Amino acid sequence: MLAPSYQKLKDILSKSIDPKRILTNPLQTLAYGTDASFYRLIPKIVILAHNETEVIEIIKQAKLLDIALTFRAAGTSLSGQAITDSVLVVATHGWKNFELLDNNQKIKLEPGIVGARANTFLAPHGLKIGPDPASIGAAMVGGIVANNASGMCCGTAQNSYQTIADIRIILNDGTILDTADLESVASFKNNHNGLIQEIETLRDAIKSDEILYHLIKNKFKIKNTTGYSINAFVDYQDPIEIIKHLMVGSEGTLAFISNVTFQTIIDEKYKSCSLLIFNTIQDACNATILLKSRPVAAVELLDRESIRSVENDPEAPKYFKTLPESACALLVECRDNDLIVLHQKQEQIRFQIQSIPTYTDYEFTSNPKQYYFNWKARKGLLPTVGGLRKNGTSVIIEDVAFPLSQLADACLALKNLFKKYEYHDAVLFGHALEGNLHFVFSQDFSNQAEIDRYEKLMSELAILVVDRFDGSLKAEHGTGRNMAPFVEKEWGTKAYEIMKRIKNIFDPHNKINPDVLINPDPKAHLKNLKPMPESHAIVDKCMECGFCEPHCVSEGLTLSPRQRIVIAREISRLEETNENPQRLTDIRKDVTYQLDETCATDGLCALACPVYIDTGKFVKEWRANQINASDRKTAAYIGSHMAGTTAILRIGLKSVSFFHSLFGTKIMKALSNGFHFISFGKVPKWIPEMPKGANKINIKN
Repeated sequence: MLAPSYQKLKDILSKSIDPKRILTNPLQTLAYGTDASFYRLIPKIVILAHNETEVIEIIKQAKLLDIALTFRAAGTSLSGQAITDSVLVVATHGWKNFELLDNNQKIKLEPGIVGARANTFLAPHGLKIGPDPASIGAAMVGGIVANNASGMCCGTAQNSYQTIADIRIILNDGTILDTADLESVASFKNNHNGLIQEIETLRDAIKSDEILYHLIKNKFKIKNTTGYSINAFVDYQDPIEIIKHLMVGSEGTLAFISNVTFQTIIDEKYKSCSLLIFNTIQDACNATILLKSRPVAAVELLDRESIRSVENDPEAPKYFKTLPESACALLVECRDNDLIVLHQKQEQIRFQIQSIPTYTDYEFTSNPKQYYFNWKARKGLLPTVGGLRKNGTSVIIEDVAFPLSQLADACLALKNLFKKYEYHDAVLFGHALEGNLHFVFSQDFSNQAEIDRYEKLMSELAILVVDRFDGSLKAEHGTGRNMAPFVEKEWGTKAYEIMKRIKNIFDPHNKINPDVLINPDPKAHLKNLKPMPESHAIVDKCMECGFCEPHCVSEGLTLSPRQRIVIAREISRLEETNENPQRLTDIRKDVTYQLDETCATDGLCALACPVYIDTGKFVKEWRANQINASDRKTAAYIGSHMAGTTAILRIGLKSVSFFHSLFGTKIMKALSNGFHFISFGKVPKWIPEMPKGANKINIKN
């Protein structure tokens, strides 16, 4: 039962929003409340908002009732940015519009568009958006902007912050600010003079403080998404420009983003890449330094453990399994619109790093099969490593950046840290050209000893990154809940106080995605950890990354593959622990339609899943376990009498079609509904789209 204030919010919103899109049952709130992170909070209400009018009403009514809101798109973020135990507003379906502007030099996108989909709009023009996160096939524009996503080829020059042209936001009082609309800007300046003045005051304070000014400048020379994008105060003078860029990387804590306009960038026609294997990680990092000044589109580092995680892929080269333990790979990419120039770039790269020996010879390839494998190996590392973990554990990915000159030492220091705390499955990879490293490892959160081990690792990691190497604790994955306790550690008290003032300017009552990014609790990263109980061998390796969701035909109608797995896991957990029988009963009440009956079992999810989980196969086994002996007997009879069965169905469909032609659609519908009612649902409803029976195929001809 909902608390009175939440029930009142639901009742009020149900008058203007389709009640079917206001979800409160335990199955749906859990399914929609789960994201790709290792944290779990279950919202009391999930609202599937479809337009700005609805969002404004939600914001206004929630404010009146003092209820916190969290905004969410695809839910692919990794650090707990998009979860809540209050109200979750999902902006996916209904937010798919786009518009090409200024002769395709800009593209306006709504938050529910998948990043890769945005690129399909631009592909015919040889263009794309700047951010290119590994999750671009599932991550949506709202999250890409809110987390200042960058990626493998965009570096710090073409990330969301640098390529944003305009933004349209809804603030905590329901006001819309559209930076592309002069009237909107003028109105905002007139009606929110106090907010504008506070932004200008902060700007002037930062620019008059030489130490703080240079601290911000230096911190953003490398990738940095720790805390708010306070570089906006040093990069811009106009308060509207500052607000626009503050929204990038704000993780939904300042306002709702209803659309964003990106400057488009050239998507070069010709591409080639090569996997360069070096004898040591130091050699790979030194080669990266040399490549920094060369015409490379990307330099991705994969340590020996990363290569091992993909060496059993059917398309992986055989020599992967024979590489020495010290080996390290660089995936180097070249791009150009001129094929001759592309080849020249390849030669420049060879020349530049010829002083550093490689373990094997290497060739640049544009062969689709080889090219695809190289990038598949890199892009799928996170879920692939996640798929190799022990059942019942979570997969953790952290995301740091170092000055490039210290990358080799930082890599070795990180490896020693993993060794010290016995994270033997940890892999190290990332965007070497930007000094941006990701590390992935499995973590058991089922007992206090393991949680303590994780706490010690994170504490020492913060010291290593900040004090020893002056790096970034978050480079492109956003602060979230996992790094919120360490924002002050990285930035210092003065800059952290500015970040708290920013939050207060836009959300003075701390009701917009609270506890994310700014969180005074030093143990926040150790709370609300997601349980990952074993459920079924087919799906136990799922890390809930959400890569499957855009490929699922029932996503939006009921559940996605990720959500089906979440529900199956929760049922297993509740059955195992007997923790809450009523909750188990409530979830089971809805599971047949949501998980089973609406799954097409077509296996499309497996095509997108980096660890090839076919949720359709799982659902088929689920169905098999649900049917009784009588059903099995009936199915067996039908299976052994297919000729007779199809003949009966053929005649039946022809008969239905005959009566339809005789009675007409209106009477036919009435009769169908009547039979359906008096048979207690045993006779299915007729619909006009029902096909006629086909003629029997004469196989003798």
